[in-house]
This record gives sequence, C-alpha cells and structure tokens, in this order.
Amino acid sequence: MHGAPSVTYPAGRSRLAAGILAAVWLLGCAAALLWWTHSPGRWRMAMMLAALAATGAAAAWSWWRQRRGVLEWDGTAWSWSGHAGATAGQIEVALDLQHSLLVRWAAAGVSRWLWLARSDRGERWDDLRRAVYSRARPQALRPDSPAATP
Repeated sequence: MHGAPSVTYPAGRSRLAAGILAAVWLLGCAAALLWWTHSPGRWRMAMMLAALAATGAAAAWSWWRQRRGVLEWDGTAWSWSGHAGATAGQIEVALDLQHSLLVRWAAAGVSRWLWLARSDRGERWDDLRRAVYSRARPQALRPDSPAATP
C-alpha cells in the first residue's frame, strides 16, 4: 500500500458552517416567537429580543473569526500554517459530508475546529481525503499492533 500523496489545502470560513449557524439561529427565533405568542409580558419580550440579538451576534462573530490558513500533509505528518507560522499537529475527522469535512486540529495543547470544503480547491480534494483517511505507514507501527498485520 502506498502512502497518501502530499497535499496543501486551504481552510477557513465555510459557507456551510455559516448556513448551519444561520439555520440554528432561525430555529431559535421561531421557537422564541412561538413562546412569546403563548406568554404575554413586555419584559419577557425584551429579554427574548436581547437574547436573540446576543446569540445572533455571537454566532456571526464566531464565524467571522474562524482562522484562515493552510493545512499541509507532507506524506508523514500534518502541519497548519496560519498568521503565526507553521505548527505540526494531528487532525481527526469529526464530520464527513463528502463535499465538506469538519476536522479537529490538535497541536501542543491547542485545539481548533476547521472546515474543509471541496469548493475551496476541488482539484486537490481527493488527495486531501486520501491523506485524511490514510493509515500510518507499516514501519511506524509496533509489531504487536493489530493494524500492522495485513
């Protein structure tokens, strides 16, 4: 079995993530509106509107502040290059939607979530998926590991 090819892939703000945040917020708005129709009171309405505004602003702020950078697989290890330089680490797939991946990046006590989308660099998408799901090379495994045996 050959190792996955090296690949460099951009990561950052995702339209899918923005859509998910917006959909959840709109569902919250609908639930709040339904609650308000069955619970009269001006102070409750004011509190609900404040909570809706705060959650909407927090969702938009978190989406806007998502880190942008480049995720790189060199054939043996992952690295993340952002505004602070390159950092070695590991990724773990949390959600695979075929056209988008949500991965957890972990490096030296730092953990962050990254969205990777086929639309960002479609010609390298298959290479990225191969690298994400590639197994460790056999020489890197302990001989007694079950994954070391074919």
